[in-house]
Amino acid sequence: MDLASSNGIVEPIVEAPVPATKPPAQESAPNQASPTSGLSSRAVEIVRAIQGSQRQVVRAEHQQMESHIKSCKILIVDDEEANVLIVRQHLKRAGYTSFSTCTDARKVLGLAQQEKPDLILLDINMPHVNGLQILHAINLDRVLCRIPVVILTAEADQNIKQAALELGANDFLTKPVEPAELIPRVRNSLTVKSHFDALGKQKQILEETVRKRTKELFESRKQIILSLARAAEHRDNETGNHVIRVGCYAAIIARQLGWKEKAAEMLQQAAQLHDVGKIGVPDNILFKPGKLDEDEYTVMKKHCALGKSIISPFEAKEKELLRSHTKIGGSILHIQNSPLLTMAARIAQTHHEHWDGTGYPLGLAGEDIPIEGRITAVADVFDALSSKRPYKDPLPRQKCFEILANLGGSQFDPKVLAAFFECSSHIIKVQMALMDE
Repeated sequence: MDLASSNGIVEPIVEAPVPATKPPAQESAPNQASPTSGLSSRAVEIVRAIQGSQRQVVRAEHQQMESHIKSCKILIVDDEEANVLIVRQHLKRAGYTSFSTCTDARKVLGLAQQEKPDLILLDINMPHVNGLQILHAINLDRVLCRIPVVILTAEADQNIKQAALELGANDFLTKPVEPAELIPRVRNSLTVKSHFDALGKQKQILEETVRKRTKELFESRKQIILSLARAAEHRDNETGNHVIRVGCYAAIIARQLGWKEKAAEMLQQAAQLHDVGKIGVPDNILFKPGKLDEDEYTVMKKHCALGKSIISPFEAKEKELLRSHTKIGGSILHIQNSPLLTMAARIAQTHHEHWDGTGYPLGLAGEDIPIEGRITAVADVFDALSSKRPYKDPLPRQKCFEILANLGGSQFDPKVLAAFFECSSHIIKVQMALMDE
């Protein structure tokens, strides 16, 4: 306000009033259109209804979280009963309902393990055991270390606070505790704990789902392998368990040789496919009741190479040829890099090789024969000797053992054969359990 002087008297100069004008309406920026602009009235109603529904969902989730937090269990630890009662009263007024209290520091860990609280309010200066020692013990426990800890202390020493933080404390409250500080810090700690718990539950659900799906895939794979193996044998569940027995025997021998369980289980499945090449052998040879002649035996021996070609990976040209001729080939190629089928391919081709090099189809000898082929060879011959075939009756068990023993060092790897006899009692139990009717 300006001042003017007249006759020595200072008087204010009053400016003429400016007529009030209505401020101009602000124009909407061209790029800031309303979310509902350009929509019909019905569409606007739908959008608003959706937005209202979303707000209701958010409010409901918020209320649910608030209700959960207020029901969380809080453990209050202080050697002075009055302090415990004050803190508890503040929390009860704020709506919290579940409490555990402790005035003897020596009982804190046991009480925490028993009660499993969601939050611990912990005093520092206590007789017998101080708060830092309790924090250290909590931090070493795999379950208790997940519980947030808020320190209640009258200490102003920064070293103590730093030590408490290093030991896992989540927050500090200075005594005497004020409700304005206590309530939001308790709520924040419990909110964080609730989120971590939810993540933990979600992880458990995912892990359980993965375990379930893995088990289902494993069982499906086992059934597919068994079906393929039995197709090769031209048998079904009612006429024979040869392929199952051979797989079991092979796994037992492998464990006796020191194989790890996972590898032995893989061998058990892979060995079931040892005769898959018989799919290509004519029935009149495969089921001939008498001894095969030379030409028939030559055809029979081809089942090893056939088995390998069915299971093993294909060359690039073979892949293209197979893809162009049949959809089935595509599905087979899709799983050819499986370690299980790679092992099965080696078994299919080498389980008739002999330790002395007189076997077929490659004439391999000694340790040039893959170990899985050497193991399956012993298992297969024992089952063939002890089972009924179109061309023979089963031999007595002792006779089977004598024949196998005489073939050690010639047809069979001596170490594998020794492992077979060492675990023969287990093999006999499996034989009895899976005996053909």
